[in-house]
Amino acid sequence: MSPLSIVKSTGERERFDPAKLVESLRKSGATQDQAEKVLRHIEGELVEGMTTNEIYRHAFEILRKVAHPAAVARYSMKRAITELGPTGFPFEKFIAEIFKSEGYEALTDQIVQGSCVEHEIDVVAWKGDELVMVEAKFHNEYGIKSDLKVALYIKARWDDLKENVYAYGGKKRKVTSFQLFTNTKFTDAAIRYAECKGLTLIGWNYPRRGNLEDLVSEAGLHPVTAMTTLGQAEKKSLLDGGIVLCKQVAAQGQNLLSYGISKSKVASVLEEAQHICG
Repeated sequence: MSPLSIVKSTGERERFDPAKLVESLRKSGATQDQAEKVLRHIEGELVEGMTTNEIYRHAFEILRKVAHPAAVARYSMKRAITELGPTGFPFEKFIAEIFKSEGYEALTDQIVQGSCVEHEIDVVAWKGDELVMVEAKFHNEYGIKSDLKVALYIKARWDDLKENVYAYGGKKRKVTSFQLFTNTKFTDAAIRYAECKGLTLIGWNYPRRGNLEDLVSEAGLHPVTAMTTLGQAEKKSLLDGGIVLCKQVAAQGQNLLSYGISKSKVASVLEEAQHICG
């Protein structure tokens, strides 16, 4: 292990772990040779106090040169989801797409009546006898965590909603699960409270199985912000138009022109989107 320490997004320091970098690259779909090539480059530039963000940027640029576009997109997944902001609404649509990929019907931005007050619910999803309501806690900074106060707030909303009956999908249902999704992490206190009270938390790497990273990877739902052929303005135009996934870009064809993407660029954008979807 390298004796050099690096700085995490939270400001904490930790030892640089070469195996951890290789594992994340391999998990994205890079070959062992490609991952080791990236590692050699990073180790040659590593200095004391380098940030994880700087390491990521270096690794990403090298990976772009040596790996398949799909592997590059998967490696940038966490950051691509963070770039869905700043309003958080594209993140809500992204979560709805995760539920749809699992056979649910889903709607965003719903107003529902609790026992005491009305609630604005980010995502409502239903399938069979299940009715799931979701609070989407979006952070556009990597080091921010959803804390105990957020978990307490979710529990209070769940208590007000769970006794009522709601009409979704042509039938009346009770809420079977109230879930909190975040694109970052939870504090230890939030996790302990949720486990004690039976709340469902889903963050980038929590729970160990079925976390946000797993759900996105298994469903192949790559956000449009993961694409390297698009500029920031083009990504924003697509997001504003409700296009949040690469597969939605692939389905647009020449209609991409209406989102401000030049005619000379459409072919390369479609090619990348299709590679990522594949």
